[in-house]
Amino acid sequence: MLKFDNVIYDYDEESFHFDITINRGEIVAVLGGSGAGKSTLLNLAAGFIEPVRGNLFIAGRSMLNIEPHRRPLSMLFQERNLFDHLSVHDNIGLGLHPSLKLTALQHQQIREICQQVGIEKLLARFPGELSGGQKQRVALARCFIQQNPLLLLDEPFSALDPVLREEMLNIVKSLAKQQNMTVVMVTHHLSDAINAASHYLFVDQGKIISAGPMAQLDDPNIPTAVATFIHAGEIKAV
Repeated sequence: MLKFDNVIYDYDEESFHFDITINRGEIVAVLGGSGAGKSTLLNLAAGFIEPVRGNLFIAGRSMLNIEPHRRPLSMLFQERNLFDHLSVHDNIGLGLHPSLKLTALQHQQIREICQQVGIEKLLARFPGELSGGQKQRVALARCFIQQNPLLLLDEPFSALDPVLREEMLNIVKSLAKQQNMTVVMVTHHLSDAINAASHYLFVDQGKIISAGPMAQLDDPNIPTAVATFIHAGEIKAV
């Protein structure tokens, strides 16, 4: 579904090397320390930056030189996801048509996705009238209404409290399963990975040093950097 085929990206004196295949329907948590290259991996997939070598495929199609808005994916950030001058309805509608010239069926699709993420009563409001959690629900609705096969999450819920974060991740899990969507989520919360992900990949110094099903994190032979990260996450969770 998403394949990094010996992708090399250089930035200043840093070099990043990603080589991995992520299958359709998997929810993959991208773990690692600060500055390890997690967001770089997502930015390469999204097309915000281009590799100097290698190839990147989505659904079997090379994404080299394909502009970000033409790639079959949706991406959600921690902030700056909504247009303040547009209502909730129109912010979501942008996911269906950039000019907001929507059919009756598309208006119905907006109402349905809003029910699924719990914002059906907020359609006429504007972003300035919403809480942080409500804003991310709107942004999430816009991602899922596009029904792209791939969703990239760059720590979009990290500013939310743990209970609300878990609720948002449950929505992601439910809708991703419903649409058979692949999700790649960068998170620094080990609990988020445990609650939501089916698989993980661990980035250290610009390389993927460990990857597999979440259960593999219990393996005593995992790399030291991964074990240290897990131990630190468990301490914070206590």
